[in-house]
Amino acid sequence: MNAAILDALTLRMGYNATLVTLGAGALGLATGAVGSFLFLRRRSLVPDAMAHATLPGVGIAFLIMVALGGDGRFLPGLLLGAGVSSLLGLWVLQGLVRGTRLPEDAAIGIVLSTFYGAGIVLLTFIQGLGAGRQAGLEGFLLGSTAGMLQADVYLIGAGGLLVLAALFVMRRLLVMVAFDPGFALGIGLRPALIDAVLMGLVLAVVLLGIRVVGAILVVALLITPAVAARMWTDRAGLMALIAAAIGGAAGFGGAAISAAVPGVPTGALIVALAFGAFLVSAVIAPRRGLLGRVWAR
Repeated sequence: MNAAILDALTLRMGYNATLVTLGAGALGLATGAVGSFLFLRRRSLVPDAMAHATLPGVGIAFLIMVALGGDGRFLPGLLLGAGVSSLLGLWVLQGLVRGTRLPEDAAIGIVLSTFYGAGIVLLTFIQGLGAGRQAGLEGFLLGSTAGMLQADVYLIGAGGLLVLAALFVMRRLLVMVAFDPGFALGIGLRPALIDAVLMGLVLAVVLLGIRVVGAILVVALLITPAVAARMWTDRAGLMALIAAAIGGAAGFGGAAISAAVPGVPTGALIVALAFGAFLVSAVIAPRRGLLGRVWAR
C-alpha cells in the first residue's frame, strides 16, 4: 500500500491517474487563491449558496441535452446549466438582501435549501428515466473522479490556470476593495463591479470543483486553505500564495492517494487534507497559532 501511494504521489500510477491528480492540484491552487480574497471580503458563505444552487441547473441541462438527442452527460453542457442556475441563485440572494430586511446569512440559508431541494428532486426524477445516461450525475453532489474523461481533466486544469491568471491581474484591485471600498470608490474605482468579477471567479472555481469534490464540499476547498493561510501572515498577497499552496497540495495529495487506495472518495479526502493543514496551522503558526500565543504569554 505504501509503495502504491508513493507511486501515485510521484505520478507513476498511469496516464489517467496522473491527469486527474494534476487537474485536482490545479483546481486546489485556484480555489485556495480565490478563497483568500473571498475571505478578506467577508463573503465566505456566499459560495455555499452558489454551489448548492448548481444542482437544478445540472438536472435541467441533462434533460435538455437528452431531448435534443444527446446522452445528457456532456460536461460543458452540464457546467453551463449549473452556471446559469448558480447565477440565478446569486441573483435571488442579492435580491433578498437588498429588497428585504433579511440578513445575508438568513438569505443564504433560504437560497441554499430551496435550490438544493429542487436539485435533489430533479436528480431523483432523472434517475428513474429510461432515456440518456443518467448514471453518474450523483457525482455532482460529492464529487467523482472515477468517471472523468481526459477532456474533463483538461477543462478543469485549464480553467483553474485561467482563474489564477485573472487573479494575478486583478489582485491589487481586489485587495483595495476588500480593505477599503470607500477609498476605492473615492479614486474612481467601482467596488460593485470588482465584487462582480470576484463572484465570477468564485463561480468559475465552483463549477470546476463540483466535478472533483462535489457541490457539498467545494465550499470547504474554497475557505479552509484561506483560513489556514491567514494564521501565518498579515499580507494579503502572501496569504493568497500560501492558501493556493495548501489547496494545491490538498488537491494533488487527495487525488493521488485516492487513486492508490481503492474505495477512498477523492473529494472527501481532499477536504480532509485541507482541514489537516488548518489544524496544523492553528497549532503551530507563530503569532496566531495555539503554541505561538502560549509562548507569547
